[in-house]
Amino acid sequence: MRSGNETSSADFILLGLLSRTNAHMFFLALILLAFIAALSGNALLIFLIQVDSSLHTPMYFFLSQLAFMDICQSLIVVPKMAVGFQTSDNPISPTGCGSQIFLVLTIGVSECLLLAVMAYDRYAAICNPLQYPVLLSRKVCLALTSGVWIAASADALILTASTMHLPYCGSKEINHFFCEVPALLKLSCSDTSQYETLLFVTGTILLLIPSSTILASYACILAAVLRMKSTKGQQKALATCSSHLTVVVMFYGAAIFMYMRPSSYHSPEEDKIVSLFYTIVTPVLNPFIYSLRNKDVLGSLRKWFGRCRAFQKN
Repeated sequence: MRSGNETSSADFILLGLLSRTNAHMFFLALILLAFIAALSGNALLIFLIQVDSSLHTPMYFFLSQLAFMDICQSLIVVPKMAVGFQTSDNPISPTGCGSQIFLVLTIGVSECLLLAVMAYDRYAAICNPLQYPVLLSRKVCLALTSGVWIAASADALILTASTMHLPYCGSKEINHFFCEVPALLKLSCSDTSQYETLLFVTGTILLLIPSSTILASYACILAAVLRMKSTKGQQKALATCSSHLTVVVMFYGAAIFMYMRPSSYHSPEEDKIVSLFYTIVTPVLNPFIYSLRNKDVLGSLRKWFGRCRAFQKN
């Protein structure tokens, strides 16, 4: 038996986001503030979608799935990261490291695929409004989300098993704030070229193909919007789509930068910044992007606050 503050030789050591300085507690406070904002913002969005019947549409169903993914991503990364800010070392067992890789990849790939599904939803709503209830029926929505989670889990399982199967016979210090595939590849004492090829192929399939679907959907949407005679209709369609495109650009840009480059082009500092962006910053921004630019969500929020005030008065 080993005591709680001892580290096994088999454990990895997470070096964390920043070097320990006088200001590191300030950065910890900022990260925890962002963590709370991400949890509360996404939880509030899910709550509003569940309680307001006017939001029981395919678009908001997929949006609630996105909010749930953002909550999971924050919970997977931030608590362990916060521990690293307060200790001289931050050990993580091979099992814990593999679990973190699997969960982060599952959520990340799910979000990539879901954003493509959401683009198809907007395409069906704007370009085929009469067939929309059939094209995105409840059964279809459930089937699409199930497919997203199954495909993401299968891909994450393959990549995680391949990563943890690599021999790590040198340093066990991971220059990152959580277990991520590119950071672990630098520690392997074997030839990782075949694995990098597998990573590139899966990245091409799960990033470029969905992004191509998104671009094709929005090309059709733009053509349909330009044909609209109603200015209000054009503005509403563009407002809805611009929110989604903002999230797509942020998430896909970070994911492509991280997983579509050879390991020799990765630097620890760049990887940490990009990972920080899509694991912490994006979950904070998503609910604000979708709520502040969405009249339906803001209207639902006002109604909910109105009911709370009326209940307090009574």
